[in-house]
Parts: sequence; C-alpha cells; structure tokens
Amino acid sequence: MFSFFRKRDETTAAAPQAAATAPADTPAAAAPPEASAQREPEATTSPEAPAAPAPEAAPVQTDQGFNIDALVAPPPVESAPKAEVGAPDQARTDELTPSIIEALRTIYDPEIPVNIYDLGLIYDIAVDTSARAKIAMTLTSPACPSAQQLPVEVEWKVKEVAGVDEAVVQVVWDPPWSKERMSEEARLALGMF
Repeated sequence: MFSFFRKRDETTAAAPQAAATAPADTPAAAAPPEASAQREPEATTSPEAPAAPAPEAAPVQTDQGFNIDALVAPPPVESAPKAEVGAPDQARTDELTPSIIEALRTIYDPEIPVNIYDLGLIYDIAVDTSARAKIAMTLTSPACPSAQQLPVEVEWKVKEVAGVDEAVVQVVWDPPWSKERMSEEARLALGMF
C-alpha cells in the first residue's frame, strides 16, 4: 500500500560496514566483488544502427529508505473505460433508490460525523435498463481532502447493492453545496439550527 516506504535490504546496509571494518591490505576487502569481476568490452555503435533507448532511472531513495519517485508518480491509468449509463429507467430507479440511499448512508466524510447523503452531497440517483447506476454528487468544497476517496467509496458501495451491476459516479460543482442541502437530522447532529 505504501510503496514509498521500502525496507532497506539488510545485506546492502551491512556491506558498507563490512568494507569499513576489513583490513585495507587485502585486495578482496578493498574492492567489492562486482569491481573485481572482468569487464566486458563496450559495444560501439555504427552510424547506421539506431541508438538504444536510455535505461530507466533508478528510484531516488533517501537515507531513511523512502522512495521519493513513488510520491510524485501519477496514479495508474485504469485498464478499461467505464461503461456509459443509458437513459434512466424510471421504474428501475424507483425500485433501487431506497437500497442505494441505504448504502450511501453508510459512507461518512472523515472530517464530519454525518453521512454523505444526509450531508446533502448526493444530487441525483438514476438507474438505466442495464442495471447501471449513475450517482451525481458533489463535495463540500473543491479543496476537500476526501475528494479522491469519497467518489471511489460511493462507487463501490453502490455496486454492492442487489440489482445494480455497475456504478458510475459523476462529481459536479453546479449548484455548489451549501448547508441548506443538509437534512434536518444532519443539522441537529452538527448543531446548525
């Protein structure tokens, strides 16, 4: 899960200490085994041969063993695009909406002790004839720290609902969220009368 915390290899960490404590007059201790091995002659490239691609740079690691490149690398791209949700099927939407709402009420914003449905973050629920659910939702602000976590959690919880085969979450910003969208229970829980 945390690829930027890589455990240092104990043999690699022990090698510099062993080289430092070995006597300098022995040739085997003076140079690591890789240096004493015979080097192969370097291949020369002819003008007609295409240049070989440059090898990938090794990850930059700090003294503590952190892989800095993993922190700035872009997230992996999904292999298959999401299926588009067709025109809403009103009968199927009416049938599945209560179960979907029940699933959405199990998702909480980590900073607010109220579920996202009663918080007013869910704008629309629609299900098409192929049992694909489309959830239009928003966040309390564009800079919300849970901006990446909440839509993914909504997708997974809705996909678990019996009768739903696929879930597509669309994050929208219009209209912007306001406390007026909160349910009365949420306002009572947060002391906003």
